[in-house]
Amino acid sequence: MEITRQNDSEKLTLNLGYVDLGKIDLLVREGFYANRSDFIRTAIRNQLRLQAADVDRSVTRNTFDLGLREFTRRELEQHHARQETISIRVVGLARIAADVSPELAAATIGSITVLGALQANDDIKAALAGKLKSP
Repeated sequence: MEITRQNDSEKLTLNLGYVDLGKIDLLVREGFYANRSDFIRTAIRNQLRLQAADVDRSVTRNTFDLGLREFTRRELEQHHARQETISIRVVGLARIAADVSPELAAATIGSITVLGALQANDDIKAALAGKLKSP
């Protein structure tokens, strides 16, 4: 089973108060932002930029991989040959390659913590369901 190419983003739903929403709409109407989503993405990026040092310290302290981390069949086979299990800890996108079998994934991946998104085919996700840790 192949993984279909997904957007490099995740859809979120949030609730805002009417006054805050009205202020956003006013800024959009005045041309500061293209639309509500543009405002929200910009606000989030600005906040993340302000707290970049905090994020970096936490990533280092918790030994997370930051960004896109793909786990290939070859990498997992090497761990399997050494009879090792790995703990996947990613801030961003964790991707398990499409050619990884559910059996190989289950045998080599001891736990998964992803703050962001996990891309893997449905068979892999089912094989690892008990190993997924909540953020």
